[in-house]
Amino acid sequence: MSTFLVTGGTGTLGHPVCERLRAAGHEVRVLSRHAPPYTVDLRKGGPLLDRALRGVDTIVHCTNILRGDDQAVRNLLDAARRAEVPHLVYISIVGVDRVPLPYYKAKYAAERLIADSGVGWTILRTTQYHDLILRLLAGLAKPPVMLIPKDVPDQPMEVTEAAERLAELAMGEPAGRVADMGGPEVRTLAELAAAYLAATGIERRVVEVPLAGKAYQGLRDGGHLAPEQAVGRVTFEEFLTARFGARAGTGAGTDTPAPPPKAP
Repeated sequence: MSTFLVTGGTGTLGHPVCERLRAAGHEVRVLSRHAPPYTVDLRKGGPLLDRALRGVDTIVHCTNILRGDDQAVRNLLDAARRAEVPHLVYISIVGVDRVPLPYYKAKYAAERLIADSGVGWTILRTTQYHDLILRLLAGLAKPPVMLIPKDVPDQPMEVTEAAERLAELAMGEPAGRVADMGGPEVRTLAELAAAYLAATGIERRVVEVPLAGKAYQGLRDGGHLAPEQAVGRVTFEEFLTARFGARAGTGAGTDTPAPPPKAP
């Protein structure tokens, strides 16, 4: 039996990672900003972080910090070196080195810090999770007209599939940068919006809006996609069906019918 510390272990990704590690018979410690006993803000560090890492074999860094992720990684790495933790597994995003979004830049900086740290490391990049796309579309659907960035593709995947792969990597030896992991289909945001409206019964007119800037161009060019690594199995429509019921994907309740899936 090994001992794991999962940062963000109460979150969307971290929780299923913990479940899989425990199911394999390992001891799992959960570090979170809100949940005891290891209530730590990684951007600040502190003695409780050192206590959490005592005797840990592998850190699985799942904390999602929108601002300050690179500083959190610095503090985590410093504490890992003090505790002589032999392996750190980091979840990143496909395209962090290609799409100039501020959050992506911070994730890429964190990757470089880990690679240069002297701690054994494994980095997995995945495409966006269904849950994130759902939150995005729910927000965009609040006004009477649903404005969608024009010609932006996405490749969403089921978070539990990412958790399964992350747990597998955590139970292995440091492997460096492993193969990216993508969802089963490349779809446009407009198509995903139509599927969301069909699933929820919300009636909205979808209007695609062209945007400006290098980040938008990077997304239009598919810098955040991994079509050659479309290893995910659960489609967005299947995710919606599980969340909202059998009407998902039927096209009912919206003036924009759900399109058929596209091949990646």
